[in-house]
Amino acid sequence: MNPEDRDGLSRRDFMRRLVLAAGGAAALPALSAFGERRPAAAQLVPKDDPRLVVEDIVYKGETGEVKAHFARPIGDLKRPGVVVIHENRGLNPHIADVARRVAAEGYLAIAPDALSPLGGTPADPQQAGPLFQKLDRPATVRNFVAAVQYLKTHPLSTGKVGCMGFCWGGGMTNQVAVNSPDLAAAVPFYGAQPAIEDVPKVKAAMLIHYAGDDARINAGIPAFEDALMKAGVEYKIFLYEGAGHAFFNDTNAGRYNKEAAGLAWQRTLAFYKEKLKS
Repeated sequence: MNPEDRDGLSRRDFMRRLVLAAGGAAALPALSAFGERRPAAAQLVPKDDPRLVVEDIVYKGETGEVKAHFARPIGDLKRPGVVVIHENRGLNPHIADVARRVAAEGYLAIAPDALSPLGGTPADPQQAGPLFQKLDRPATVRNFVAAVQYLKTHPLSTGKVGCMGFCWGGGMTNQVAVNSPDLAAAVPFYGAQPAIEDVPKVKAAMLIHYAGDDARINAGIPAFEDALMKAGVEYKIFLYEGAGHAFFNDTNAGRYNKEAAGLAWQRTLAFYKEKLKS
């Protein structure tokens, strides 16, 4: 990222503000180089993982029945929930795997399919992309807000719910934070920022991950941060220098960055532990 002079901020001032927003010295590792790419990974948590109950479900949303992948730890212990929102290729095996990874950490995890009103995510990812242009955006946001309510009221839920999303899903996570006052914790990965005038509606604590090499998305960071500060929203921002957009996607060898993804994941788990399990 090269914010040499954006919104009146020099690169040095911009980085200093990111460090302060992320909690001072604790943010410094996020600003170091993460340029090394590693091969894409296979599925990490299979559907038949003995630790989990895994099923494909439907829940009631704004547009009717919404398809979703649901996973939770075995047993009857009440647990917090996390909504996992996919990229602009729909609910694919990778995102279903991420939901199971979340469940394996002790959460009720649901990964809704935004393309449910259009029949669901097609098997061919090349066919999925154009379908997003046909979605009713406000109704889509409400479908994800309904997922928050699904988890909040689940018989095995503690009532605390978080949300995380990637790329398109990162932007949608920001929208869920704006539109769901019941959301406790939001973790958008390199997502489009919400309208500045909507930021004061956010009630959730936010942990926000950005890739250093992602100029289009990063252009919105200074204004978003200013709005978060003015609204008194609890937040942390981490910028992963040397990593590109979609660096968390370990099925995409061209984009995956193992170091950045691993650090972001550990920070996300620590954040959820603090905000959802305490």
